[in-house]
Amino acid sequence: MAFEPVDCRIDTGLDSLLGKWKIPVLIQLRATPVLRFSDLQRALPDVTKKMLTQTLRELAADDLVQRTVYPTVPPKVEYRLTAHGQELIPTLDALHAWGIQHRAHLQALGQQGTEAK
Repeated sequence: MAFEPVDCRIDTGLDSLLGKWKIPVLIQLRATPVLRFSDLQRALPDVTKKMLTQTLRELAADDLVQRTVYPTVPPKVEYRLTAHGQELIPTLDALHAWGIQHRAHLQALGQQGTEAK
């Protein structure tokens, strides 16, 4: 898809994805379609409760993640990708594949640089 630089909206899309924990949360919800808060905490042990809460709120505000609260005691809350969030899956897959290629590219550059010395 070709577009004029002044019409570029990559930054609009990235605004919804940038943040240390947004992509890891989306990847977890891609792998396991329905997760509770505690499941996400276990899957991402380095994230604080406050940061995970903030990340989930931001993803929900951007309509990427759906938060469902069940009226039980104690309350049961589940998270899943929305239909709009599921549209990101091919993009996440493409970024993953590019990341693998990019790492190999950088490693090759590092090896070439070492050989040139």
